[in-house]
Amino acid sequence: MVGALSILFFVYVVIKIYIGVMQIGYVAKAKDMPPVLMKPSTWIKSARYLIANERMKLVETLVEYALFVFWMAWGIRWLDTMTWDMGPIAQAVVAVDLFLAVNYLFDLPFSLYKTFVVDEKFGFNNTTPELFVKDQIKSAVMTLLVASAISAAVAWIILNVPMWWLWSFALIFGVIVLLNLLYPTVIAPMFNTFTPLENEALKAKIDNLLAQSGFESEGVFVVDASKRDNRLNAYFGGLGKSKRVVLFDTLLKKLNDEELLAVLGHELGHFKHGDIYKNIAMIGAILFVGFYIFSHLPASLFMELGVRQSPAMLMVLFMLLMPVFLFLFMPVISLVSRANEYAADRYAAETVGAQALISALKKLVDENKSFPRSHRLAILFYHSHPPIVERLRALGDAGVTAQKEDEAMRGACHIDHEG
Repeated sequence: MVGALSILFFVYVVIKIYIGVMQIGYVAKAKDMPPVLMKPSTWIKSARYLIANERMKLVETLVEYALFVFWMAWGIRWLDTMTWDMGPIAQAVVAVDLFLAVNYLFDLPFSLYKTFVVDEKFGFNNTTPELFVKDQIKSAVMTLLVASAISAAVAWIILNVPMWWLWSFALIFGVIVLLNLLYPTVIAPMFNTFTPLENEALKAKIDNLLAQSGFESEGVFVVDASKRDNRLNAYFGGLGKSKRVVLFDTLLKKLNDEELLAVLGHELGHFKHGDIYKNIAMIGAILFVGFYIFSHLPASLFMELGVRQSPAMLMVLFMLLMPVFLFLFMPVISLVSRANEYAADRYAAETVGAQALISALKKLVDENKSFPRSHRLAILFYHSHPPIVERLRALGDAGVTAQKEDEAMRGACHIDHEG
């Protein structure tokens, strides 16, 4: 069984590396093509930024594989030995926390490199070392507290409840919903400062747009996102009565009122179509299947690993193998998400205007240095949003439509243009 799982994980790693290599090669060629939606200097810079991130992800994938080999060959047995004398619930808490801590230590250099090397080089990073350390401490403490509580509860369920996998799934799914409820009012304010929007004229326009959509919220807030980086964004956070509209301060500086309303109109489209509930339901269905499968792992697997078949070891194996399981569903998740984005674009075009959204999307692409072309496989697995050129074409942007026709006439098809 260990051999079968090792082969499965190896195939997973090979596929990820293959997609990454294809994406790097594709973008390296695409950057020499005529620029789309950007001036030449930004086109080249955004391509180099994407390539730099993809190269880092390749190294991350190799480290992920090395960690898997470590855990399967020795690490899981080490966790079991370290917690041998503990009760099953205490063992679950300590083993899960140690597993997360080791993985975090290997992930930390990549976070540092991305923030202070890659993002710094391409003009995104505003994070200071002091802020980075504070963020890491807060995230680590919160993760360990939540993980400890969940692992203790799941261990108790495994030991005491028939069909434990079903009730464990219900617990985890409930925590996911709870975190979505608490995020805008409890979790996010731990990391950023949220202030009510002071521009009364803009606030009135936003309130009118919200009223048209039947969206009730706690208010419109501006978040000090610029203290970390210069990217533009906006979102609706929370569920039920805890919903709030959040605008990045960077967004307010770069978009005019109509463009900003179009971006919010897009987000309202997700609300009107119930996309957040659909996404939670989809993740819930995947977790349901995952819990069922992992609850039926054979006893021989634990014997091969040299560990007891305890709640702690079961949870560690679950966390170790879950990325492979989720990867299988990524094409479906991404496909559904891209369809939702098109529908949200249509809603924004109907409520605010297509031209305002087109203008906003072009600014977002330019300011965020989002290279507008990607390899088909990268889109298939990783892109939650459709290629920006396709979104603009769907909105009726004459410029990209004309460019597409011109490319076709010139036979510029040596490279796939789905990006």
